[in-house]
Amino acid sequence: MPDHTIGTREEWAAARAELLEREKALTRENDEISRLRRELPWVLVDKEYSFDTEGGTKTLADLFDGRSQLLVYHFMFGERYTAGCPVCSSGADTYDGAVPHLNARDVTFACVSRAPLDRLLGYRERMGWSFPWVSQNGDFNTDFGAAYTEQQLAPFLESGNLGPVPEVAALCGTDPAGYMTEAPVLTAFALDDGAVYQTYSTGARGLEPLLGYYALLDRAPHGRDEGNPPRFWIRRHDEYEA
Repeated sequence: MPDHTIGTREEWAAARAELLEREKALTRENDEISRLRRELPWVLVDKEYSFDTEGGTKTLADLFDGRSQLLVYHFMFGERYTAGCPVCSSGADTYDGAVPHLNARDVTFACVSRAPLDRLLGYRERMGWSFPWVSQNGDFNTDFGAAYTEQQLAPFLESGNLGPVPEVAALCGTDPAGYMTEAPVLTAFALDDGAVYQTYSTGARGLEPLLGYYALLDRAPHGRDEGNPPRFWIRRHDEYEA
C-alpha cells in the first residue's frame, strides 16, 4: 500500500476540481504579473559593450541580429571554469529548442559568459546545443549583476556554510571562489530607433521557467523530491547514470 492517502475516483475528482480553481487563480495572477513586467520603465543602456562572437567582435545592438527584442542569459561559465555550470546546462536543454520559436516572435536569444569563446563553443558542441553564445569583454556581466569579485564574496566564502557550492564548483573544474564569481541572470533588452534599453532582469527562482523539467516534476507523484535540506542532484545530461 502506498504511503499516501487512497481515495475513490469520486473523491479524487472532487479534490481535483477544488485544486483546479486555485490553479486557475494562479494562472490569472501570472497573467497580471506578466502585464506588470511589460510595463516596467525602460532604462537606456548608454555604455558601449563588446562581445567575441562566431561572427567577430560585435556590440550589444549587434546581438539583436535584426530583431527588436533580445533576451540574454548570463550563463555561469567563468574564466576559471573548464566546463559550464551544470544547473545552467540543465536549463540550456530547455531553451535551446525554444530559440526558433522566440525568433518567430521578433525575439533574439543569446547566452553571454566570461570564459573565452573557443571554450564556450567547444562545450556547446559537447552538449549538442545550437543557441548563440558569446564571450563578453569588459564589464557587461558585472554591470548587469551576473559577476562578483572575490572581495564581494569574502563574507560568504569565510562563513563556512557553503552548502553544495564546493561540489558544484568541482564539477566546473574550479574552487568555490572561482565558481561564485559568476551568477545566473536573465536580462531583457529592447532596441528602438537605434538605442538599446534594459527592460527586465531576474535571477534565483525567477529563472525556473528556464528549467523546464521542474514544471514537469511538480506534476509527478513525488514532485521535486530533493530532500530537506535539498540535496544537489542536477547533472549535465551526458553525466547521469543509466
